[in-house]
Amino acid sequence: MNANCSGIRKNSRKTSRLAVGILANSATFMLLLAHASASDWPQFLGPDRNGVSKETGLIDSLPKNGPPLVWKKEVGEGFSGPVIAGKRLILFHRVGNEEVVECVNAGTGKGMWKFSYPTNYQDQLGKGDGPRSTPVIAGKNVITLGAEGMLHCLDLEKGKKIWARNIIKDYQVPQSYFGVGTSPLVEGDLVLVNVGGKDAGIVAFVLASGNEVWKATSDGASYSSPVATAIAGSRMAIFFTRQGAVVLDPRNGKRIFQKRWRARYDASVNAATPLVIVDRVFFSASYETGALLLSLKKDGADVLWSNDESMSNHYNTCVHQGGYLYGIDGRQERGPSFRCIDWKTGKVQWDERGFGCASMILAERHVIALTEKGELVLIEATPTAYREKARARILDDGPCRAQIALANGLLYGRDQKTLGCWKLKK
Repeated sequence: MNANCSGIRKNSRKTSRLAVGILANSATFMLLLAHASASDWPQFLGPDRNGVSKETGLIDSLPKNGPPLVWKKEVGEGFSGPVIAGKRLILFHRVGNEEVVECVNAGTGKGMWKFSYPTNYQDQLGKGDGPRSTPVIAGKNVITLGAEGMLHCLDLEKGKKIWARNIIKDYQVPQSYFGVGTSPLVEGDLVLVNVGGKDAGIVAFVLASGNEVWKATSDGASYSSPVATAIAGSRMAIFFTRQGAVVLDPRNGKRIFQKRWRARYDASVNAATPLVIVDRVFFSASYETGALLLSLKKDGADVLWSNDESMSNHYNTCVHQGGYLYGIDGRQERGPSFRCIDWKTGKVQWDERGFGCASMILAERHVIALTEKGELVLIEATPTAYREKARARILDDGPCRAQIALANGLLYGRDQKTLGCWKLKK
């Protein structure tokens, strides 16, 4: 254990009291992520980590060649999505033997600063050597997590390193199939990560210093990213670890609920992010596992339904509109379908076969999807039938697996060579 961790043990009571005081006021969390306007996209899956944009006045059709291109920029490899706060866009990618955190002007693509560090990561299965985790902007800080487990906190304005932790080394985490892929969650002044170590499955770090505050479970790390919500006035952190669903008190790591939900065989992953809908939370995995819907309570959770017939997400997270979920059902390599289900019952409303995997945003009752092949697809979010309104190829060097972002009327997406910005305002 490094000096940071030994120091925190000596002051654990003091640190815990500090964390409790800060997290007791959930407004702190909202203020951190609302560093810029409500139209920003400061973290994985957007402001509320549910893929929903509150933007209005967007186009409801696409020209043959796609929406107007604002700018394009050459980038390194990776599956990390862009995040935006105000005029700053953060890109996390691999260039040569370095993982690079780069800040560019969101409106022009012009560089503002770069921070880089060496990496030797090589994917065991040849699925790319770039970072998978999407950064999070919290107030004046940027948090990134690299494929080898380097957790960094940087200054948003200048890119200066504030602190760094090697979570794989610090917690003796065994090697995973595709490197580290979970995106950190900032809750109050803590950074929560599904680390995956023994007695350190989930770890909370102080945002200001990187010091450890608490550890919980021995669950392995997944490729899903955690979310947070409030139930009956109490904050909850929700993880979909390698073993399954975990609900924690973010102040101290106390387990509120835990349920195994994963494939029976080892060569599998949990990768879609839990989706919170009021007081319910939806989990989904592929590999003959399927979906699980929980009803959250202040002191636990109840299983409402589960099956492998409704929605089995391989890695893309569903979006919710008007009581229905829209998402990708089936394994990536087997030509998955685009599907709509009733989230309360799991009943399938319609199924568009062979759609393929795609990252999604819901905006103005439309699903905006970027497929792995680089096609931008506009789909009406209706349970009546699959209604595709437009489709255009906007990227050519796939696979496009990074989550798209929508901020201030601009859509951002990337493949393995290019980051693009397109105008979606009418």
